[in-house]
Amino acid sequence: MTIRDYPTTGPGAVPDPEVAAMLAVLDAGFPDVAAMSAADARAAIFARRGAPQRLPDLPSVSDVIVDGPGGALTVRVYRPHADGPPRPVIVFAHGGGFVFCDLDSHDEFCRSMAVGVGAVVVAVDYRLAPEHPGPAAHDDMLAAVRWAAEHIATYSGDPARIALAGDSAGGNLAATVALAVRDGNGPAVAAQILLYPVIDDDFDTESYRRFGTGHYNTTRAMRWYWQQYAPHGTDDVRLVPSRAKTLAGVAPAVVVTAELDPPCSAGDAYAARLEADGVPVRHRRYDGLFHGFLTVPSLAATQSARTEIWAMIRETLGLD
Repeated sequence: MTIRDYPTTGPGAVPDPEVAAMLAVLDAGFPDVAAMSAADARAAIFARRGAPQRLPDLPSVSDVIVDGPGGALTVRVYRPHADGPPRPVIVFAHGGGFVFCDLDSHDEFCRSMAVGVGAVVVAVDYRLAPEHPGPAAHDDMLAAVRWAAEHIATYSGDPARIALAGDSAGGNLAATVALAVRDGNGPAVAAQILLYPVIDDDFDTESYRRFGTGHYNTTRAMRWYWQQYAPHGTDDVRLVPSRAKTLAGVAPAVVVTAELDPPCSAGDAYAARLEADGVPVRHRRYDGLFHGFLTVPSLAATQSARTEIWAMIRETLGLD
């Protein structure tokens, strides 16, 4: 079954004033990371953050050190308020161009997802580029999935219902690990949740041509991210999931894209290819919204979208 829903405004429609104002602020204030070193870019992004609020409140949030392919790997386990049988598990990779962000940058989002879906969330503090070029982040995500399959029952999670998830660059990691486990390199997973995923390095798509400047996430920045993550090219399917000969047999997918996002066309095309290869897909494109909008909880549009996305995830995991 494929659900494809483009529910909001089309070209030429009047934008949501709140969204337009936020996008203008983000576009004007976001650092020109492509002119910086990775360390300086991280410092600039970190300086824009407020103090973590640790909301919504959860009964248990634990940082756990697990064995990763590059040494100690930290995962943060979020347990929702839920009695009864073991809960589904979402192993989540944060966005940040493969270069920045961390467990704290996406803490509110992971807490909200745990509450909204009713799942145990395992956020992965994967190694960052360029110090650790791909497929290091992919390998860390895969290691976290393997850990969850073996240990998540301790945290009231169901190892038979593990979903992969990620936003932006993290969506890339979820998609590539979905292929890896399909090919026998890890435990079976129940779903993949790709939130405005960075699927490939094709900068000549319609959305790059239309929205590559003036919409906060730029073509210039995206080129730089890929240069950091894949300095030796992107032919490896562990870096670009669309390099796979077929997507048949991967886990059912939830694919969320944003119209004003340069990678939008690639995300839409990946959802269509999943469908063509026989994978159940729930695909929602949010017209009038921009890259990263799901981690801006102050927007009314974000809260509405989250409610819809949590429901899609629940349906995919058989919770509704």
